[in-house]
Order: sequence, then structure tokens, then C-alpha cells
Amino acid sequence: MPTPDSRADLAERFARLLHHTSKDTPHNAAFGPPIVNTSIYALPPQPSGTYQYARWGNPTWTALEDALALLEDAETITFPSGMAAIAAVFYSLLKPGDRVLLPADGYYTTRICAEKYLAPMGVQVDTVATAALGAKDLAGYRLVMVETPSNPALDLADIAAVCTRARAAGAVVAVDNTTMTPLGQRPLDLGADLVVSADTKALNGHSDVLFGHVSSRNAALMTGVRDWRRIVGAIPGPHEAWLVHRGLETLEVRFDRMCDSAHAIAQRLAEHPKVIALRYPGLPSHPQHALAQAQMTSGGALIALTLADEAAAERFIAACPYLRPATSFGGVHSSAERRARWGDAVAPGFVRLSVGCEPTEVLWRGIEAGLAAA
Repeated sequence: MPTPDSRADLAERFARLLHHTSKDTPHNAAFGPPIVNTSIYALPPQPSGTYQYARWGNPTWTALEDALALLEDAETITFPSGMAAIAAVFYSLLKPGDRVLLPADGYYTTRICAEKYLAPMGVQVDTVATAALGAKDLAGYRLVMVETPSNPALDLADIAAVCTRARAAGAVVAVDNTTMTPLGQRPLDLGADLVVSADTKALNGHSDVLFGHVSSRNAALMTGVRDWRRIVGAIPGPHEAWLVHRGLETLEVRFDRMCDSAHAIAQRLAEHPKVIALRYPGLPSHPQHALAQAQMTSGGALIALTLADEAAAERFIAACPYLRPATSFGGVHSSAERRARWGDAVAPGFVRLSVGCEPTEVLWRGIEAGLAAA
């Protein structure tokens, strides 16, 4: 379990995030970051400085990147989606002849991107189940991608152990930390070279924007990521950056509420007769519960449950008044979906449940109503 000192440091970082610009704000000026909508800047005869052209930089991104850098304790670069962040890592790092190792049971679009675009350019794409990553030989890989907990089955990988072995093998490790956020898991502190995140999910939290970021303490890696964004133009919009900055400032209270509720609801689901199987890292029944306690601050806000069949899963989702039938997670509104419809290797009745910020007991009553109809 993260130590009291690490928790205190994280709390201090979040407080600094909330106030990191306030002391420099002139009297009568707005505290909030401005939304700078521009494609051009006024330039001197010899251009210099951060803002020369909008594909290269924007003050609204900068404010958010500074805030995220405080939270990650690392340089941070923002992107218009989580997949854009992952693509930046792929294309800034990999070249023909390289090998990349991906989670076989992680977010499926990551694999599709690699198989459709990296493989034809000569990159060897291999996959391994998240729970089996600890036994995988990492020799010869340029990049090892880790997603823990995996989406959607919530299997875990030992980040510190993987990073130690990857470093010995000469591989770079990138961890997709979307499900846990920097408040729930600290991959860079555990030895990862890069962190990627789909901030569309819990970090923004309001299900109203697509966004992503890459963080690292390795300056050379970040130079490659930044150059790729600048040249290709995979840049976030200023309004989207402003929305994520707004959401970021309530992340701590939202994520705490979501994880606490998820833990309570998972305990009850585990005992419900309609639930055939349940996976939640915060419960002792999870086969990797000890690892969850070692590297995560909580069990997270996602629950994987399996009902009798496809029809039962759909009835459950439709009958619960507090579940949005949506293919995302991490928002203030609880949501659920049957993941087999996207091709994930799960049972037809498998449901990914994302617990939001509804009052726990009210949400549970709604879930009970859904289960009664399943």
C-alpha cells in the first residue's frame, strides 16, 4: 500500500495544483485560465519564445500542462484524445525493425492502431495477457506497453517488477494509467518511463470532452513526443483544454467518492445471486488483491461483473435508473455496458460498471432494481 508519506506528498501536490497560479495573479484579474482562441501571435522581427504559431503552443494548454505536471511530478504534454497520446508515444519512439509488446486484454483500439499502422511499416507487434506479463521475456523489445488495471477485465501487472526487467532488457515502459489517474496509482514513481492517459475519463470527469496526455521524467523521450505533436498537428483545442482544467480541480473529491462507492457496491454485488462472477481489485477475492494494495491507493471506480447472458446484462443496464448505457467510464454519472459487443474476450453477460458520484445508497437501490430485472 502507498505509504503515509507518499499520500501526504500527493495531497500537498493537489493543493498546490489548485493554487499554483493564484499568487501571481494581478489585482482585479481573473483567477481562472483564459480560453485563448487564436491561430497566430504577434511576432517580433526575430521570433522567439513559446508562442509563435498555434500548432506549436497555446496559453490554455500551457496552464493545464503546468497543472498536470504538478500532479504527475513530471513534464506533461497534452493531446486531443487518449489515443492521440498513445500514437505520439508509438510514432516518436518506434521505427522499422523495432518490437513492441502490448496488453492482449487492454483497450482494444491500442492494438488496432499498432496492427493496422505499425505492423505495415515494419514494427513487430506482440501481445501478452496483463496477468502473464510478469513471466514474459522482455529481451528485444523497444517498447513495453502496460495497462493496469486492464480494461475491461481489471487484471493487474506489477509495474515496479516489469520496469526493473524492462530496464535490464533495454526496453522503454509506457503505462496507460487511465483507469486509476495519478491520484490512484503512480507509475512514474514505480519506475515507468512514460505515462499515458485518456483524460476523457475520470481526470476530466464530466463526459463532455475528448482529451489525453503523456508525462515523463525523461527529457529525451518528451522531446520526441513534443516534436511529433508539433509536426503532425495532434493538438488539443483551447476550449477542450479549459474544460479539462476545470474538471481536474475536482478530481480528488470525485475520485475518492467514486472509489469508496465502488468498493461498497462491489462487496454487495459479490454476494448477489444474479452475479455469476465479479472482479474488483479492492476485494480480497481478486486474485491479485495483494498487488492492488501495494501499488494502488484504492480499488478504483470500475467493477467487472458477469450476469447469466447477453439478455440479462442488457436488462440490468436498461432497468437501473442511475446507469447511463455508454461506452466510456470515469464520469460523475455511473455508466455500464456489455463489453462483448466490441469484441473483447469476455463472456456475453460481462458488464463493465463505472461507478460515478451518485449517493452510494441511492445508486445501490438502482442497481438492485436492475439486477431484479436481469
